[in-house]
Amino acid sequence: MPRIDVRRLAAVDMYGAHGTQRRRRIIVAEFVLGAVVGTAIGVAVAVAAGSLGWRVFGAWIAGACLNYVPLAAHALDLSRPGRLASELEGVDVPRELRHYTKAQFWIAVPLLFLVLAARQAPRAPGR
Repeated sequence: MPRIDVRRLAAVDMYGAHGTQRRRRIIVAEFVLGAVVGTAIGVAVAVAAGSLGWRVFGAWIAGACLNYVPLAAHALDLSRPGRLASELEGVDVPRELRHYTKAQFWIAVPLLFLVLAARQAPRAPGR
């Protein structure tokens, strides 16, 4: 598995090749809708399915879409003035964009980004 920093992936995806405000809005919408609507659809399929295969498929969709939760949280935070620029300061964005374009396919692994985000979360002093 390649190196994946969930916050950096969100930042690089939001910035893209040119850093336009339009792209930022689209990526935030993608992450939020993926987290909310995608998970809801997966759960609905899993609950309403008549066969085990469809239940497993629905659960997989829900689990994969839950990966959008930390991405959405980071994207919303990075949407605040100056946050994205600060996050990407000193970063070789084209190189990171190439890396994360490939690495984002790992989102298909249910719950992986939730686990990675939890492991990468800054700890409060004294913990």
